[in-house]
Amino acid sequence: MTTTMTDTQVHQSLPVGQRTTSLADCVGRTPLVELARFSPSGAKLLAKLEGNNPAGSVKDRPAFNMILQAELRGDIKPGDTLIEATSGNTGIALAMVAAMQGYHMTLIMPANSTQERKDAMTAYGATLIEVENMEEARDLALTMQQEGKGVVLDQFNNPDNKQAHYLTTGPEIWQQTNGKITHFISSMGTTGTIMGVSKYLKEQNPDVKIVGLQPAEGSNIAGIRRWSPEYLPKIFDPSLVDVVMDVAQQDAEVFMRKLAREEGVFCGVSSGGAAWAAYQIAKDNPDAAIAFIVCDRGDRYLSTGLFGVVDQ
Repeated sequence: MTTTMTDTQVHQSLPVGQRTTSLADCVGRTPLVELARFSPSGAKLLAKLEGNNPAGSVKDRPAFNMILQAELRGDIKPGDTLIEATSGNTGIALAMVAAMQGYHMTLIMPANSTQERKDAMTAYGATLIEVENMEEARDLALTMQQEGKGVVLDQFNNPDNKQAHYLTTGPEIWQQTNGKITHFISSMGTTGTIMGVSKYLKEQNPDVKIVGLQPAEGSNIAGIRRWSPEYLPKIFDPSLVDVVMDVAQQDAEVFMRKLAREEGVFCGVSSGGAAWAAYQIAKDNPDAAIAFIVCDRGDRYLSTGLFGVVDQ
């Protein structure tokens, strides 16, 4: 007698990586790769490749968690309109999750964002409103909520943002380094990534150094900011950051290109800034294990022409 397996039995017999899964299951669990030729000393430089998330950036994590937690609290339900101010990656991630979960998404962003970012948002079905800068975007989002046009998730002041990284990014890095990480570096925009990861890593080992990056005066680096006091994210706790480094726009762009050309890591400008900071720290710490966030992929910046520049 011949027996056949049902579809469910076939599915369950497959290794986990080959099973059919939901898009939500693909958020997180990104690789941490050691750079082969980049370190100026014996230090290990470890790049967390967040561009591997389904919508292409580290922001997939908080986007999914903010919507999930709001649903669980009963604050929102499928069919509602969500509103968010974004410089790009959060908006793309929210647009993806909104499409996946059945929400309407309105995104407000600075007009100088790259065309790739704008196109990605609208590809997921989001409505896009362009304004002058992020401060104006944040103010307009709150105004629209007051006018009853939707619900603001408010990534800058929403604890669900940093919780996503406390629950996922931090534990992943700790496990992937076997607890041997000595330094963690992240660019600071909404600050959710550095807040959540720092809290988790400090609980495991208080001696892990947490390094936050902000743009140097006069520099314009997508996704990271020097906030004025009135716009500083409320989720930010300065006690969780040991060192704040200023990164110049030119240094971030040069190291972005170096990552692509010397290591095959194709990323954006703020990730180049994180690589620059890791390089500086490695000079004086040859025994260190330095992990840094590569927050997105370089294809979101091709229209800028930055990858065509030849560095001396």
